[in-house]
Amino acid sequence: MRVGVHCEDMAKGVFGPDNCGSESIAVSILRPFVGLDRGFLLEGLDSIADSVDGRPFWPCLLNLYRPMEHCRDFEAEALGMTQTADSNAHYKLTHLKALEAEAIHIMREVAAQFEKPALMFSGGKDSIVMVHLAKKAFRPAKFPFPLLHIDTGHNFPEALDFRDQLCEELGERLIIHKVQDLIDRGIATEDPGPYPSRNRAQIPTLLDAIEKFEFDALFGGARRDEEKARAKERIFSFRDDFGQWDPKNQRPELWNLYNGRHQMGENIRVFPISNWTEMDVWQYIMLEEIEIPDLYFSHKRDVVQRRGQLVPVGDSPFEARDGETVVNQTVRFRTVGDMSCTAATDSPASNLEEIVAEVAAARASERGARMDDKTNEAAMEDRKKEGYF
Repeated sequence: MRVGVHCEDMAKGVFGPDNCGSESIAVSILRPFVGLDRGFLLEGLDSIADSVDGRPFWPCLLNLYRPMEHCRDFEAEALGMTQTADSNAHYKLTHLKALEAEAIHIMREVAAQFEKPALMFSGGKDSIVMVHLAKKAFRPAKFPFPLLHIDTGHNFPEALDFRDQLCEELGERLIIHKVQDLIDRGIATEDPGPYPSRNRAQIPTLLDAIEKFEFDALFGGARRDEEKARAKERIFSFRDDFGQWDPKNQRPELWNLYNGRHQMGENIRVFPISNWTEMDVWQYIMLEEIEIPDLYFSHKRDVVQRRGQLVPVGDSPFEARDGETVVNQTVRFRTVGDMSCTAATDSPASNLEEIVAEVAAARASERGARMDDKTNEAAMEDRKKEGYF
């Protein structure tokens, strides 16, 4: 996909036509898409051969590796720079490609160290990116692990439809473990109160799935930029035999070395995109042309104002409360969780370029739309200590 966004138009659409420096802002937004130099990373290449048919040898090899030539052209245009075939600059990865390489390395490390891993997949953008990375890590072979979804019964229908469609296309095994089954068995309960949520009920459901299928590692799509509790979590996050997370009992990860040793019953949660940001995810989706649910793009939806946020409404148990006025509004979702705890964003962004620009201008985390994180300051950390993702 050629990066065909007009820098100044894109920036002015977000920051206003009178805002100075709009072009430099847009260039900084799009910079991760570009940056592959024309050099070639092989030390001593100049000394390998002086010529082939009278020409330097290394340009012949360079011609074999042009995965992002169009991006280099765009960078030169955007930054007012030129690059020639005689450039001696070293080959370097863009930061998106570096993040991709790190995530693929982590996935392959898990496949090598663990006997029964699984990848948490809900149909949200982060888990979709994780599946895309797994394809790059293991195709043309099948994944060395199944996909696992903890189904609360409160999911957006669009996310579930996308989940099923993608798994069918991949031909991979999907395990669905339902919260309702644990509620029927008396193991899990919904949160009480006027706004019931099954978010916390996912904890015993997940732990039950780990015990039933004997998973020793679970991939998750959590990122450090999302929330302060996730910011202090390791890539290999150790959980005890009760599934609990102790932030003071984690292992060092020096030089990208990951220790997956564990005793029977213990578990490791693995977060390959932990070092990514929301912007990185959207730019990667745009660069790789990854298909995502329509929920992430602007669309008309019935919502109500509840506790200062636009909450989607629908059939029971998601109907409007007494005194609430239903409004059909153009919104999109920055993050997709349960309908009972995920708020929408008033947004006209209808394509990936507009979403990238909107995220660049945002001054609040995407987790700000998750009402379950607002019960108290340590809501996420408390849930993680009990066994949450």
